[in-house]
Amino acid sequence: MAEIHNYTMNFGPQHPAAHGVLRLVLEMDGETIQKADPHIGLLHRGTEKLAESKPYNQSIGYMDRLDYVSMMCNEHGYVMAIEKLLGIQVPERAQYIRVMFDEITRILNHLMWLGAHGLDIGAMTMFLYCFREREDLMDCYEAVSGTRMHATYYRPGGVYRDLPDSMPRYQYSKFRSKKEIDRLNSVREGSMLDFIEDFTNRFPKCVDEYETLLTDNRIWKQRTVNIAVVSPERAMALGFTGPMLRGSGVAWDLRKKQPYEVYDRMDFDIPVGASGDCYDRYLVRVEELRQSNRIIAQCVKWLRDNPGPVIAADHKVTPPKREEMKGDMESLIHHFKAFTEGYCVPAGEAYAAVEHPKGEFGVYLISDGANKPYRVKVRAPGFAHLAALEEMVAGHMLADVVAVIGTQDIVFGEIDR
Repeated sequence: MAEIHNYTMNFGPQHPAAHGVLRLVLEMDGETIQKADPHIGLLHRGTEKLAESKPYNQSIGYMDRLDYVSMMCNEHGYVMAIEKLLGIQVPERAQYIRVMFDEITRILNHLMWLGAHGLDIGAMTMFLYCFREREDLMDCYEAVSGTRMHATYYRPGGVYRDLPDSMPRYQYSKFRSKKEIDRLNSVREGSMLDFIEDFTNRFPKCVDEYETLLTDNRIWKQRTVNIAVVSPERAMALGFTGPMLRGSGVAWDLRKKQPYEVYDRMDFDIPVGASGDCYDRYLVRVEELRQSNRIIAQCVKWLRDNPGPVIAADHKVTPPKREEMKGDMESLIHHFKAFTEGYCVPAGEAYAAVEHPKGEFGVYLISDGANKPYRVKVRAPGFAHLAALEEMVAGHMLADVVAVIGTQDIVFGEIDR
């Protein structure tokens, strides 16, 4: 009988569990992985170089397309770096809106991760459950920006506009009964804050449903417990951030350790794992869903009681209101110049980081005093995690590669940049 030799195998790039265009070259001993070599660059769009060829304000929408599951958090890091260079003070109401949408984005990201991770490992119902709640939050994106994904809502100095007084409603159609449409529209009768408040009230019960399906599920635990264990020391040495680091037991979160916007006023906890395996990282992200929900509820309460401006009044940087632009020549000139030339940023350098759903997302900007950045460097959290993939899968079986890619929560837009 012939001996079984080691052989090399391609995992991806067109693999349904690769979470993007990842090509993994696996060296196998039977079904056990000895080496894994990630090949990246198949999605490369040159985002950083493109951002250096445009005025500052024209690259905000480009940031949405990095991690295209956590759109507004990407914008936040970029906009904060510009604000540091310009020395702009953001109005308090805009800071609360940003924090609220950062946490809405965190829930959107984690729901996508939970659905896809479950689907990868064989829990198909999870995907359908998670997308049910994502739909409501996508409507919030659409209500403030006009688009469901790439919002371009954050601007240097604040946000594009205040929260709307009404939510879009479902129209009657032959595909749904009138009773069903009325039920869906019943939470859309009031303002956007009413809609979000209703979501925060019912979301904890939805998270309970996810946990009922997975947390004590025997198959789920067999696929995730003691898979890809990373010690706290190794996690820090590998440059892990976010749930990947907290899953290994390190309580590092920029929202607590280096607070930005109004996170220092928020009451929330940082969940940490104990074993550093796939199961612990799952538990950390599920608890983050609950904590983000708490933060959103606090923001809604404050925003109800405190009206005010949502963008700085410096019209050299922020465009004037549209109604002013229609009737005032000077406002029209400011508006025209803002969207064609942009604005010159004082020479210097700045690094701004946010606690992105996947980890520390940082933007390093160098300005030479022109209206375009001299250098843009994005610190994407997923890049360091992917670099550790070989170490995490070595010694495991081929089927575990899928679980490890899932636990890393990889999105290739930010890795290939």
